[in-house]
Amino acid sequence: MPESSGHSHHLPELAVPVFAALADPTRLALLSRLQDGQPHAIVDLTEGSGLSRQAISKHLTVLHDAGLVESRRQGRESRYLFRPQGMQQARSYLDRVAQQWDDAIDRLKAFVE
Repeated sequence: MPESSGHSHHLPELAVPVFAALADPTRLALLSRLQDGQPHAIVDLTEGSGLSRQAISKHLTVLHDAGLVESRRQGRESRYLFRPQGMQQARSYLDRVAQQWDDAIDRLKAFVE
């Protein structure tokens, strides 16, 4: 059923992989470590995680596919960096939903008063 307000609550297709990637605590922890702006090798990111290098690599692939990290070849290994612009699609969606809720609350308040 179409909405009369013309607003869409559907998640933008590009934001879906971002939210899916952020839903995992290990990936959130990896992003937290990557937010220092420095490139990190998988071996550094594996240290202290309790996970294998292969497991960290799989999580980094999900983050990369969602546009949240980029990898750069440095010698024989890849180094990973956080891409803040990868969050923009998800943030825009959340901002839009928050505005819709604010508008709905304002309408309800006006109605009650």
